[in-house]
Amino acid sequence: MTDLTPINIMSLRHSAFYSPLLVCISGGYLHDEGLEPHYEVQTPGRTVVDTIRSGETHLAQSAAAVSFADLEAGREVDIVHFAQINERDGFFLAGREPKADFVWQDLIGKEVLVDHFFQPLAMFKYALHRQGIPFDAIKVIDAGDVAAIDQAFRSGRGDFVHQQGPAPQQMEQDGIAHVAAAVGDAIGPVAFSSLCASREWVHTDMARAFMRAYRKARAWTIEAPLEELADKVAGFFPAIDCTVLTHTLGVYQKLGCWTPDPAISQTAYETLLDVFMHSGYITKRHSYAAAIVSPP
Repeated sequence: MTDLTPINIMSLRHSAFYSPLLVCISGGYLHDEGLEPHYEVQTPGRTVVDTIRSGETHLAQSAAAVSFADLEAGREVDIVHFAQINERDGFFLAGREPKADFVWQDLIGKEVLVDHFFQPLAMFKYALHRQGIPFDAIKVIDAGDVAAIDQAFRSGRGDFVHQQGPAPQQMEQDGIAHVAAAVGDAIGPVAFSSLCASREWVHTDMARAFMRAYRKARAWTIEAPLEELADKVAGFFPAIDCTVLTHTLGVYQKLGCWTPDPAISQTAYETLLDVFMHSGYITKRHSYAAAIVSPP
């Protein structure tokens, strides 16, 4: 058997939301291109930005909005985003009581555990804005990181919780929460999460081989029977019930998070600018070409 070339892939966050990338890793698509994937999730001491710059990581799951800090400071961006993973927000709102007729106004005056990582928070604020609800009309709680948010709600804190799948779906299965709404429905298409790498790497043969594999994995993920899709990614989520994972993947398929074209569209990027301008995280509309390139 021909020796495979290692390809190191890092994720800024880990969720079923990123299944096109996870399927590319677990489904044999990279092996078909002569690549052996090595996958890890960012930690405080080992980050996407640092390991790409050092050459330890070839590509990573991140978000185009990560570039805004450098652009706001007037610095040239050396890590570019070359393909989308999701073209919609992948967070959900779950409440303690089932509410089939939920409307966003039901959040007014309630305690909501909101993920305060920069992009989820900006998206949540913009979703409220789209629904005509002031941010300060809600009792927003910052419970900490992903694990802390989950634990806080399970411990009885808050009326609603804001999480990526499959966390709220697992809490629903456990009888603790009831999924009420998808933030993606409130915002629509947006450049949410993407694949990034150094400017140099996207011009390599490895980048082109990865992209061939990713296109195939992405197309399969969009159309795959849910049981088969869940089987492909289950190894990444050992603590999640298989029924819950399957259901979550079905929700993401239906939301339209994974669109056929992997390129990050100008339209989706413009909505991203709308989101971050509204939240006050950026002071001007940075150009598309400053941080985004075409897929290899």
